[in-house]
Amino acid sequence: MYTVTKYPHGTFSWADTSSTDTAASRQFYSGLFGWDIFDIPIGDGMNYSMFQLEGQNVAALSEATPEAREHNIPSHWSCYVTVDDVDAILPVATENGATIIFGPMDVFDSGRMAFIMDPTGAALGLWQARNHIGAGIVNAPGAMCWNELITKDAEAAQAFYGALFNWEFCPDENGYIMIQNQGRNNGAMMQMDASMGEMPSMWQPYFTVANIDESLPRAEALGGTIIIPKTVAPGAGHFAYLRDPADAHFYIIQLIQAEPWVE
Repeated sequence: MYTVTKYPHGTFSWADTSSTDTAASRQFYSGLFGWDIFDIPIGDGMNYSMFQLEGQNVAALSEATPEAREHNIPSHWSCYVTVDDVDAILPVATENGATIIFGPMDVFDSGRMAFIMDPTGAALGLWQARNHIGAGIVNAPGAMCWNELITKDAEAAQAFYGALFNWEFCPDENGYIMIQNQGRNNGAMMQMDASMGEMPSMWQPYFTVANIDESLPRAEALGGTIIIPKTVAPGAGHFAYLRDPADAHFYIIQLIQAEPWVE
């Protein structure tokens, strides 16, 4: 179990899902990962529902807003990067081609946030922590372990995120581009190909499972759909790409060896 008390600037720290069917999403994720759910009222009869593991926050669920429904925005997962100062980094983002989707804004006493769209069209949350640091457990079964960008322009994405976070990039022989932040592995990106059609650029999370052969039939029994079946991730383990009953997409992975968290 890898517990976290603080995330360095530029590190992925959180993921949440906006759902058009929160009842189905709650049942699916609690059944798949064994997550407990703690509801936090946020006004207008809506909750921000914390998914918890061993008493620690690991991810969250919110209901799709009326504006999202009006614009037919489907259920989806969002990824967040911790930053030291949201307000200070937004001008850097826009100067390098990003669009501010919303924010900056305070989230009660939890932190301060903004959402941007990078120059390739992928949305990303920026999180300045106060009382909520992000995930309290990582790199363990039932917790987030990885974040990945599929992008229409990997070269432009590298230039943007290098300027924004000072990330470094290490492509492998297959074109999978590892991201490092302050010497730590911090996700990856890959260039979209023609087989992905009109799919937009997007960041998506990976969650660890103890046994992928048990998790996949469980996901289907709970109403999920397997988009990419069990596949070898060389040197890492086996992964699969899933769609939950509300149509949000995410990855699961059984790791050969989880990377320890060292603060």
